[in-house]
Amino acid sequence: MYSVNQINGEKYKIPTIVDDSKSIDKFINKNKGKPVIVVQGLGFVGSVMSLVCANSIHSEYSVIGIDLPNESSYWKIKSINQGVFPIISSDKKVDKFFNNSIKKGNLFATCDPYAYSKADIIIVDVNLDVQKEHNQYNNLINFDVDLSHFSKAIEIIGENCKEEVLILIETTVPPGTCEKVVYKIIKDKCNSRNLDINKIYIGHSYERVMPGPNYIDSIQNFYRVYSGINSISEEKTEEFLKTIISTKKYPLTKLNGTNSTEIAKVLENSYRAMNIAFIVEWSRFSEKANINLYEVINAIRMRPTHKNIMLPGIGVGGYCLTKDPLMASWAFKNMFDSDIGLTQSEMGVIINDKMPVDAFEFLRENIKMEFKDKNVLLLGVSYLSNVGDTRYTPVETFYNCLKLEGANIFLNDPFLKYWPEKKVNIENNLDLSLKNNYDIIVFSTGHDLYRSNTLMINKIKKMDKLLIFDSIGVLNEDEIGILSKKHKVKILGRGDI
Repeated sequence: MYSVNQINGEKYKIPTIVDDSKSIDKFINKNKGKPVIVVQGLGFVGSVMSLVCANSIHSEYSVIGIDLPNESSYWKIKSINQGVFPIISSDKKVDKFFNNSIKKGNLFATCDPYAYSKADIIIVDVNLDVQKEHNQYNNLINFDVDLSHFSKAIEIIGENCKEEVLILIETTVPPGTCEKVVYKIIKDKCNSRNLDINKIYIGHSYERVMPGPNYIDSIQNFYRVYSGINSISEEKTEEFLKTIISTKKYPLTKLNGTNSTEIAKVLENSYRAMNIAFIVEWSRFSEKANINLYEVINAIRMRPTHKNIMLPGIGVGGYCLTKDPLMASWAFKNMFDSDIGLTQSEMGVIINDKMPVDAFEFLRENIKMEFKDKNVLLLGVSYLSNVGDTRYTPVETFYNCLKLEGANIFLNDPFLKYWPEKKVNIENNLDLSLKNNYDIIVFSTGHDLYRSNTLMINKIKKMDKLLIFDSIGVLNEDEIGILSKKHKVKILGRGDI
């Protein structure tokens, strides 16, 4: 009995019995003398964190990536071990680091918990989601945080780890988690195994990973905040981070305890989410007032104190901004017994979740026709420019709105061939997508391929008359002028052109 997944046309069998101990021992013996790092979770953070550790600046490590033996994860393990990195990135350092780790032979992937027993350092990069419930208008009406899967991941570590190990939590967690969940689980497991909890070191240093052209640098060459559950855990965490991060240029910042570093992560993401939500009502204002909000914001940005004011857009996506404010609010109530949550932070998420619906309604107001049977090309599916990541992309809500209206939707994204959440294929060759005629073309992700692309503009210009909707400000003034001579062009956040 086995399930299968597929990458590059090859099917990978998923084992029902996990026993990779001989391969793990062989790998460690091959890299004898090198401290062993086990990275738990091979997603967008853990997989690249594994590369950074395998290409450490100041130390030589044996790095083992570990994930679950299921259909959504096991293919990553087999892919890494067969020399194919599971993430496509615009960052050339990703391929460079991966190829270098293959040459050195210091990167291995597995699903066997036996690896934890060999680890000197365990880095936790597993997912921790917020469950959100929306109504038919995509208004957030309820949310919750389920720590069971995260807790199970920590239990597996506690059941297998040895003494003198550093357990470094990178996963974004509700404030209070390291102190009230992680430490308690590890202590209970240590007691049952007759291990000394004082010889297990627990640190927290949240990731600030930015998929895209600076993927590697967002780990290796970027500022880090860290803490530990006690002074020796702090020291062990600092000692390790200094081996993988360019701390001379990007000094570490130590905070007073894990509650502080946990709050730091969700606070910085909540700030950014609220900054985005703030601009939504001003986008509506500018459209009604018939002014160009892009022009206004760029003028305001000349003032140094206002450089981070956001521009209009189709919505917020990705794994952090869509959930972290809610995670913080949940922790305030559930970890620290508050009667109220973080209401402003919650409202930021509510507004942002509805942005794709607002963008769709803006398009509806300007199309002056039914969507049924209209051919619509979406240029961009990923939630972020120059990244192949569809997690919580706002394009999905926009896509769903079009589908409900009966539109025929065509997809293009240079970084994606398949959309797992919708189970549909994506054309990643722009020239092929532009060979057809459409009723509507929507710029939905700001990939560089779509910016200042003269060939693309000329091909769109030659199409039969259509509506062009730029939801993220991809088109510049010259391009808008060229296209407006034949087509109707509408830009989210600005008045009539």
